[in-house]
Amino acid sequence: MTSFLLPVVGGDLRVPLVTGGTVPYANLDIAASAPALGSVAERVTQFLPYYSSVHRGAGHASAVSTAALAAARRTVAEFVGARHDDVVQLVRNTTDGFNLLAAAVPGEVVTLDVEHHANLLPWHRAAGVRRTVTGRATLAATLEAVEAELARRPAALLAVTGASNVTGEVLPLDALVGLAHRHGARIAVDGAQLVPHRRVDIAALGVDYLAFSGHKLYAPYGAGVLVGRPDWLADAAPYLAGGGAVRSVSLDDVAWAEPPARHEAGTPNVVGAVALAAACEALGSLAETTQLRHEAALRDRLRDGLACLPGVRVLGLWPGETDLLGLATFTVEDRPAPLVAQYLSAEHGVGVRHGRFCAHPLLDRLTGGAMAVRASVGLGTSSGDVDRLLDGLAQLVSTGPRWTYDDEHLPAPDPRPLPTWAGGERARVGG
Repeated sequence: MTSFLLPVVGGDLRVPLVTGGTVPYANLDIAASAPALGSVAERVTQFLPYYSSVHRGAGHASAVSTAALAAARRTVAEFVGARHDDVVQLVRNTTDGFNLLAAAVPGEVVTLDVEHHANLLPWHRAAGVRRTVTGRATLAATLEAVEAELARRPAALLAVTGASNVTGEVLPLDALVGLAHRHGARIAVDGAQLVPHRRVDIAALGVDYLAFSGHKLYAPYGAGVLVGRPDWLADAAPYLAGGGAVRSVSLDDVAWAEPPARHEAGTPNVVGAVALAAACEALGSLAETTQLRHEAALRDRLRDGLACLPGVRVLGLWPGETDLLGLATFTVEDRPAPLVAQYLSAEHGVGVRHGRFCAHPLLDRLTGGAMAVRASVGLGTSSGDVDRLLDGLAQLVSTGPRWTYDDEHLPAPDPRPLPTWAGGERARVGG
């Protein structure tokens, strides 16, 4: 049995079933939002007594907070192999990071149709024009299509995901960097899925910008980062106008600060930055081979088990051509994705994600726009979690649900209580 690799907050959580009683929660929704590492929560608890204003406070707590914020930037930069002059720009999440970059990019942007909306929608608002390359049947043909698009007309930026949040396939960043730079473009990588699972060294790879989210890196405290070259960010108008982003202000004029302060108006999320740095430290201290072996064992158990179930189809772009993260997105014949997800939760205590995963163009291509179900593993996942999912799906395809579900695929009735502090009513899910 594969045990968890690092303890996470909520690792001992028990959840109610519609049939009565409780079971340990099998959290297989890590790709959406990962739980906090125990060490991250401990660091936040250690820091909170010192939380105070930064940069201009004279008190001891302010000095500690200011130092912690600066140290967090250094830790993140080291974790991703940043160049000495790269900027570590604190943002809320990957989406926020790419919106900031979209306001700074001085020209057209080329993307793939496999992207998360975080790396599709911001370019609609950019000063330049977004050009999208549709993925081909093979990875080699897709790379050729990217190169042809870059050669057809100059672009300022190639913006690509490091790993698909739908299929788990890892894109060849070394090849994509080479294509971009050969045609005079920079490259920005959506690292939201890649960074929690694979070591990334942007200086060694030649990546110009990397964005990722704390909530996917076991630090769900509201911070993310955009790390990369300073010049575009220095030339761009401030992302937000406000205190902290300026050198001086008069009633008639303003002198804006240089990055990162230029794009971080308002009081920064110091707690989030401290948490993100703690997560980087924890993952950085793991032997890379240890994490890879843990994830590979769970990934293979998950994918092999799904392949054995009749009527279950696992989605993929280039089967057998790329490295795979520990996730699988699938459909179940004659079973709507919302029903599958609700059934797994209600009758087996398994948490998965269903919907189109903020990747609608890709789901249009892979499923004709239909929703699917995604199961994903992480540092706090055990083989027992994966087995519970597979056992539940086996029961579903062989005998169907034991409970009743309404027209919206919700358990009817649903006797499972929610904590009173959560509001007492279950929210609708999906998307």
